[in-house]
This record gives sequence, structure tokens and C-alpha cells, in this order.
Amino acid sequence: MDLALYLQSEDEKDICAYDLIEELLICQNIVDKSVTPIEVLNFIKISNGAFPNLTVALMIMLTIPIISASAERSFSKLKLIKTYLRSTMSQERIFSLALLAIEKEESKNLNYDKDN
Repeated sequence: MDLALYLQSEDEKDICAYDLIEELLICQNIVDKSVTPIEVLNFIKISNGAFPNLTVALMIMLTIPIISASAERSFSKLKLIKTYLRSTMSQERIFSLALLAIEKEESKNLNYDKDN
């Protein structure tokens, strides 16, 4: 019910709570309890729209991050950078260095040559 209320905007609804409950009960009897949510979603896709509310609920559940490791990593890197060079650089430079540290994998692929 809370999910249905959250996904409601004035007169438009993404899911119907009562239909979602019925779909969950039906799906519970069809799908093995040991399967993952992604496997359930794949099963539902094969069923050609038999569970529209459950499909929306599962897609939302599968896209919500479980932890905020990225944000925590960002603040940790920023703290290290600011501690080391706090008094000698501008806010813009701190931001740029923090971005490079946070996106370390992407920054490895950057070309720093002035010619290119």
C-alpha cells in the first residue's frame, strides 16, 4: 500500500496496491522461493504482461541502490585531499581533484597530452 501511495501523482497511479497483492500471491505459488528477483522479473516478462503491477514493483526494487558506498567513498576521498592540501588550493581545484579521485577508473583512461 505504501509503495502504491508513493508512486501516485494526483489522479495517475503507476501500480494498483490491491492488484499487486493479488499478483504477489499468485506469483508466490508459481515461482520457486529460491529464485532471485531478477529471475522472477524474467519469468514475468515471459508471461506476456500477466503481472503488470509486480513488474513495475520489481523494476523499482532492482534499481534502488542498497548501500551508499559511492557517496561514502566521495566524502572519504574529499577528506583525504582537503587534509593534505587544504591551505594551498582553491575550491575549484579541490573539486576537480576530488572528482578525479572518485572516478578513478574513468580517470585512468584520460589523455593528458596537450597535443590531443
